[in-house]
Amino acid sequence: MTLDDLVIQTISPTTHDLGDFKVHRSLPAKGRTMVGPFIFFDQAGPAKIGAGQGIDVRPHPHINLATVTYMYEGAFFHRDSLGTEQIVEAGAVNLMTAGKGIVHSERSPDEERAKLSKLSAIQTWLALPDRQEEMDPAFEHVGEAGLPVIEAHGVCARVIMGSLWGERSPVTTYADIQLSPGGRVPIDPSADERAIYVSGGDAALDGMMLAPQTLYVLRPGTSATLMSVDGGRVVLCGGEAFKTPRHVWWNFVSSRQDRLMQAREDWDALRFPLIPGDDKEFIPIPQGRPKTVSYP
Repeated sequence: MTLDDLVIQTISPTTHDLGDFKVHRSLPAKGRTMVGPFIFFDQAGPAKIGAGQGIDVRPHPHINLATVTYMYEGAFFHRDSLGTEQIVEAGAVNLMTAGKGIVHSERSPDEERAKLSKLSAIQTWLALPDRQEEMDPAFEHVGEAGLPVIEAHGVCARVIMGSLWGERSPVTTYADIQLSPGGRVPIDPSADERAIYVSGGDAALDGMMLAPQTLYVLRPGTSATLMSVDGGRVVLCGGEAFKTPRHVWWNFVSSRQDRLMQAREDWDALRFPLIPGDDKEFIPIPQGRPKTVSYP
């Protein structure tokens, strides 16, 4: 058996240097926009941020998607146009549903700026089902203690969404899997589409080594054993395949290209709602082809 028997696509991320840290973007990619509902997959960092410095992702809009921010290290201060103010710390998750439209910002909290700090996170977008694309926007925060943890055979897995390892057939699976040296765990074929991403350390599938910071889209219906020699950290994501395609332009996702262009015009004309307490600056519409796009 070779890795090709288990994997149908290997995606090396595009790296964007943002100065204080790098972002490694695996989705959307050439030849693949989605894995289940996951239409955007970023690893931010790891990075060290000097005292007196911080991250400032200025206000920007989203439509027809849900953003999921999961912190490995460090913290973000989230604000949005619903009036939400929430710090997301290591082990916690922010779920923001954009629906018909939302604006948010992510900045380093004051306490992080006052010291040498670290930043490491996984940020993903989930496309919303057809009937829910234009739902009302919403926000949910789940702290570290609120996420279920499974421990067995040298593995500690925090289930961020859905379920894991045969408990039920999930619509969406999203898990942070930490492998101790010699740890091993089965990856079952319950989801239509699945992918694994090695965010740190080492990992292998059925004894075949995986490259770090690479997204492996697994062949449907196949089972495999995930293992590690010296210890590693792996993200497992996937879910039910979408029957209708999704398009991406900048920060917008939709089943309709005309909806993307309407959102572009609305942001350019300042028709999106403002963020209370963070309404003095914003990220403008990019000129030309943005970095996140899934069609010409």
